[in-house]
Amino acid sequence: MKSISVSGNISISYQDVGNKNNPAIILIMGLGAQMTLWPDALFYGLVDQGFRVVRFDNRDAGLSTHLEQYGRPSLFKSWLSARLPLRSQAPYTLEEMAEDTLALMKALKIKKAHLVGASMGGMIAQLIAAKQKKKVLSLTSIMSSSSSLKLTHANLKVFLQLAKLRPDKPNRDAAVRYNIRLNQLIGSPAYPQDEQTLKAQAVETVERAYNPHAFQRQFAAMAASGSRQELMTKVKAPTLVIHGESDPIIPSQEGIKTAQQIRKSKLKIVPGMGHNLPPELAPKMIKWIAKHVRKSELKRAKKLAQKGQKRDWGSAPI
Repeated sequence: MKSISVSGNISISYQDVGNKNNPAIILIMGLGAQMTLWPDALFYGLVDQGFRVVRFDNRDAGLSTHLEQYGRPSLFKSWLSARLPLRSQAPYTLEEMAEDTLALMKALKIKKAHLVGASMGGMIAQLIAAKQKKKVLSLTSIMSSSSSLKLTHANLKVFLQLAKLRPDKPNRDAAVRYNIRLNQLIGSPAYPQDEQTLKAQAVETVERAYNPHAFQRQFAAMAASGSRQELMTKVKAPTLVIHGESDPIIPSQEGIKTAQQIRKSKLKIVPGMGHNLPPELAPKMIKWIAKHVRKSELKRAKKLAQKGQKRDWGSAPI
């Protein structure tokens, strides 16, 4: 893992694998999650498909900068502020997190990239695709939404259960237990993981980095950023939307809605998939994303060839 400064006080930890001349895929992770939640099978599988693949820790996650000076925003107030005219001040926004991604691309000398975002990472990728069109070759939005934060019966139940378990103070054992229960609650019903496997993953995650309040700051950023639905009509990059049919956090209807809002986007609803990336689905994910990226590259190559032909024709003697 390497790290690079993307602004005055933000350092981003990242992993960059694959031939630098190959098409670049940027993986953007979700709320409170470290880049290691992208399954190695998926990450290296895309590299094996002939891509340069970058995954990274968002600010306030993993080994990137933790913004402790902003304290511990209330989850309830953050959610409520997204629905009231009088909004609470968030430590930062999804737009600023999108700028982190763009700054990382610039530092790595990646002018244009294929963006793949999961959950909150999908929201960040959507913002970049809508506002920085020239930098995005394709968009893949996984288990994400273009809407503002919504409470449903399913996700409210999950949030209330997790609230009882979330440790207030640094406590390794409590953090491991919380991580295990989190993955049990949001995981894919068709691809369950046994508790021993979940414990090993939880220990690895907590030992790599642990900050009990960073999740709340990222949640506040999501709430402050509101809806992106009007922006979706501005997305011109070829788009693939992937969503689990059994997602308890962001209902599959949100994925369907996002696909409807983006012109000519492709939609894949995955039976039995929850709000996670089970390793068993890695082969399918690799196949879908690789096919989507290659089609986008082919479309780009044809456009460049057409532009070249027009230039040659325009400069020909009459």
